[in-house]
Amino acid sequence: MDTEESNKGGGKPFIIANPIYDTVFKRLMENQRIAKFFLSTILDEQVEDITVLPQEFTYKLDETKVSDKAGEKGKKGGIEYYAIFRLDFMATVRDSGGSPRRILIELQKSWDTVDVMRFRRYLGEQYKRVDKIDGKETILPITTIYILGKNLAGTDCPCVRAGRTYTDMLNNTTIRAKSEFIENLTHDSYVIQAGRITDVRYTTNLGKLLSIFEQRYFIAEDSGARKEYPYQPDDENMKLITDVLYEMGADPRKRKEIEDEEEALRVYNLQFGNLIESIKEKDKTIEENKKTIEEKDKENAELKEKLAELERLLRDKQIE
Repeated sequence: MDTEESNKGGGKPFIIANPIYDTVFKRLMENQRIAKFFLSTILDEQVEDITVLPQEFTYKLDETKVSDKAGEKGKKGGIEYYAIFRLDFMATVRDSGGSPRRILIELQKSWDTVDVMRFRRYLGEQYKRVDKIDGKETILPITTIYILGKNLAGTDCPCVRAGRTYTDMLNNTTIRAKSEFIENLTHDSYVIQAGRITDVRYTTNLGKLLSIFEQRYFIAEDSGARKEYPYQPDDENMKLITDVLYEMGADPRKRKEIEDEEEALRVYNLQFGNLIESIKEKDKTIEENKKTIEEKDKENAELKEKLAELERLLRDKQIE
């Protein structure tokens, strides 16, 4: 397939680097225009300006040995596995009514969902931080975006928003006004499940953006680092994104970085895949045991109530 020709819009699929890889995604988010388009599309609000904060953190795991099969070991020197990728942005956004506000956006990308505590610890650090605007200390509301390489149980939706609404509990009505106190202590959260993005509708900005994460168009039997992209970009933002991804997929040095990350991921799965599954099974068992204990506690409470009622009836009879 002539990727050079197809990338010019000849109506054929073309090959791009898969943005689910941290190496690729970081390159995308270094571009201000792409970052604004990405965040505006996910938040469904206009992001006017963004500043990347210096709290970027990538957890690395260095593994020098890998076992593909029982009894067989090979050496893979200096492999680094990027387990979780984080970027913080300070942004000015405008809501549908045109009102501007400053917010912190925490973007996390992870291959697995088992270590929820890491997400919570990092979010806790964000809440403790004092921000500065024009040299003046302030507290900003936080919005979180999670891009997951593995699917969540219980929801097959590829893009989920967990939002906030204010409710008057006495009258059961929605409160339209916002409180700075509440805004600074609660947050909206967005979750993208890359593995559940299939058959996207390439008609909206969200559909177009999600299409680049669609995981079924792998072009090589032994690699998911590059993918065959079947859509023809029809606006400037998507053209810019696919141009960056095309260049990374075509550059031998960048491809090597992506393939190293992919190999590290394979090592990680070999080393810890069974352990992760075991942890998930134990968590499931613990949850089931909790439910059983709760049911027993409820039954005991009901028996105590019945016993108390019987004792009351006996006392009444004795009085008679």
